[in-house]
Amino acid sequence: MSERESMPYDVVIVGAGPAGLSAAIRLKQLAGEKGEELSVCILEKGSEVGAHILSGAVIDPRTLDELLPDWRESGCPLAKTPVTGNHHWMLTKKGKMSVPHFLTPSFMHNKGTYTGSLGNLCRWLAEQAEGLGVEIFPGFAAAEVLFHEDGSVKGVATGDMGVAKDGSHKADYQPGLELHAKYTFFAEGVRGSLSKELIRMFDLRANSEPQVYGLGIKELWDIDPAKHEPGKVIHTQGWPLSETRGSNGGGFLYHQADGQVALGFVTWLNYSNPYLSPFQEMQRWKTHPAIAELLKGGKRVSYGARAINDGGWQSVPKLVFPGGALIGCSAGFVNVPRIKGTHTAMKTGMMGAEAAFEAISAGRSSDELSAYSSAYEASWVYDELRVVRNAVPLVKKYGDVVGSAFANFHMWMEHLGLKMGKTYGHKPDHESLWRKDLAQPIEYPKPDGELTFDRLSSVFLSNTNHEEDQPVHLTLKDPSVPIDYNLPQYDEPAQRYCPAGVYEVVEEEGAQPKFVINAQNCVHCKTCDIKDPTQNINWVVPEGGGGPNYPNM
Repeated sequence: MSERESMPYDVVIVGAGPAGLSAAIRLKQLAGEKGEELSVCILEKGSEVGAHILSGAVIDPRTLDELLPDWRESGCPLAKTPVTGNHHWMLTKKGKMSVPHFLTPSFMHNKGTYTGSLGNLCRWLAEQAEGLGVEIFPGFAAAEVLFHEDGSVKGVATGDMGVAKDGSHKADYQPGLELHAKYTFFAEGVRGSLSKELIRMFDLRANSEPQVYGLGIKELWDIDPAKHEPGKVIHTQGWPLSETRGSNGGGFLYHQADGQVALGFVTWLNYSNPYLSPFQEMQRWKTHPAIAELLKGGKRVSYGARAINDGGWQSVPKLVFPGGALIGCSAGFVNVPRIKGTHTAMKTGMMGAEAAFEAISAGRSSDELSAYSSAYEASWVYDELRVVRNAVPLVKKYGDVVGSAFANFHMWMEHLGLKMGKTYGHKPDHESLWRKDLAQPIEYPKPDGELTFDRLSSVFLSNTNHEEDQPVHLTLKDPSVPIDYNLPQYDEPAQRYCPAGVYEVVEEEGAQPKFVINAQNCVHCKTCDIKDPTQNINWVVPEGGGGPNYPNM
């Protein structure tokens, strides 16, 4: 067996998303201010920074203003498109009703925000980080957490390269690299494979609610210039999910730079009907007259999908453990009513960085960064999430119309300083499916190839690619479960909840059905890891550099 080489750093960060990059920048800023040397590196599993980043996105610049105050004058791509108009529509099958601004608290109005590509923002942040001396290694997937003998986190190891599907070593085999650190930050994004394991090992959810999720499916369109209104932001609720009992979610349309519209649809993964397909719901949503009219004459240029943390304030786990911390969406700081999480993720990265720098300067290492937890609890992030903490549970409990009214009342009261004592809990998404005999099958229209599309042509636009001869990264704890249990109970919902066509049940005459995993198609959305009713699917990182390659998402 080949020996793994090791490299020492003061801080190792897993993931070059907004949280990880903000943490790295802040660490280097602090070291520069104090005249100290500090070594920081970031591992990124995507082929380049931004390759796996997907968000709407409308971004509150609050944290960016704090981290890099001159970002508007420094070539940051986000500065191109300030939000100029904010709209919220309640959709019926053929009509819509606009929700007046005065009915919602001011923080819902998108004043002072910007819309653009989060991937491109991360690419720009990476340039700023590298300019400060941060080492960034794209194409290297952190596959294993390393521990000291006392159980504290020592760092991470990257996955081996050049391993064949049968486990043998190919001619280009290279063993993984160990990165040792005084502190390791996990900024893997939603449902990170290492973060999930650390949450279990250190029981970080002992005093929090389960995390719950939505699946966001996004397309980027070039539209008719006559219909393009830079900075116009639209959110929708209601149809088509209103037609399926036990489901919630909504859509978005953001008029961004260069004549493009980012549009997408989020299905909350607590839905009950096993026949529901989030991908098909997104395609159906585009056929609404108000959406279809905007896209008429346009062209779809990109596609992607990603799970979103929806649990909010009550689902944030303990953030620290000996030798490391969870930052950004590895812990879950999305403000769901605002449909924003970038500013909160970045701020948690900064708070974690400040705690780590203070500890390293004092000669400490591998202990718990309790100052980070304390900073979070005293921060505006904590307050912002607490105000909206019951919005998701209320909508889930009472539906779009009544639930949204209750949620809006609750947010108004909190916003006005009237503390509402009760905090509603969450039920894990994988527990919500009905048996197939209790559910009504859903008939979805066939794609027309102009407005609506199939999954495989969509995955093609995501530039997804994996080295085919490698171990399958979608692992089954028990290979018999999909056919022997999920198929008779739920008509194997993986066939429908995956937005990339990864899972198939193949039935041939005279033979037992087979569960087929097309891992090559995987866009790393993590839905299977979340929604599988028996939690039999475990998503682990593939060989570094694999997966989608989003150019402008």
